[in-house]
Amino acid sequence: MSQRQTTTRHHLIINKLRRTKGASFKEIADYLSRESELGNDFNISIRTFQRDVEDIAEVYQIIIKYDHSRKVYYIDDELDSKHYDRFFEAFDVYHALKVNERTKEHIYLENRQAQGTEHLYGLLHAIKNRLQISFSYQKYYKEHAENRTVHPLALKEFKYRWYLVARDEYDKRMKIYALDRLSALEISKEHFTEDNNFDIRKMLQHCFGIIIPGDEKPQKTVLSFDPFQGKYIKSLPLHETQQILIDNDKELRISLNIYLTHDFKMEILSYGKEVKVLEPKWFAEEIQENYRAALGKYLN
Repeated sequence: MSQRQTTTRHHLIINKLRRTKGASFKEIADYLSRESELGNDFNISIRTFQRDVEDIAEVYQIIIKYDHSRKVYYIDDELDSKHYDRFFEAFDVYHALKVNERTKEHIYLENRQAQGTEHLYGLLHAIKNRLQISFSYQKYYKEHAENRTVHPLALKEFKYRWYLVARDEYDKRMKIYALDRLSALEISKEHFTEDNNFDIRKMLQHCFGIIIPGDEKPQKTVLSFDPFQGKYIKSLPLHETQQILIDNDKELRISLNIYLTHDFKMEILSYGKEVKVLEPKWFAEEIQENYRAALGKYLN
């Protein structure tokens, strides 16, 4: 049996257990048998299945356990639910794209440049082992790239891009670097130490995007969306602190505890007339001023 066929069988087993929240070996074997009718042979013995369970754990870090009381196999989902969901999202896309060459005519990907994800593994290694790194970094507003030496602390995703949170060795300040503008990455053998009282998760928990504020504090922000846009805001919250205050046929009103940074302001402006800032007052006035300035470009 080819490696491609074995990998596809692993995907089928994982998807079967995800959908059913548990299945007996017979149910799994019957499912694989039906899938075999499409042209591949996915039929397996219990011994092969047990070997698949071990391989799936090693390759995908997905743990399949056996419930003796129900006599079913199931996926152990004790991992952080947010990370677990994102892993399966990536898993589904990967499986869909590699199933068959003929899928190319049915799947249309965005035309965009690579996001620097080739650096993820190396950066995670450096973060975990507290290893100093250096790289060349190209800012959009500068003509030439700059060499940086930093202490990598975390990776952050925002709007389908990945960023490195790190302390710059030069000025000891915390900064964020876009992975797609990073090149010539080198991981040194030199270890660094970080203040044990410093909490990177606490620092980022009220950030909307990639701007880390200075001494400012997060503010309670109340937004009112029209009912239609509100459906999208409920299905894809603006921020993890989002709470629903009012949800009826006139509006969706939410509150956030967030830093009111430039990237958050740009997000609010992108909704146009579908949102109204209710609190804080100064932020509502700032949004109004931006709309007046934009309108002035059309009236002049």
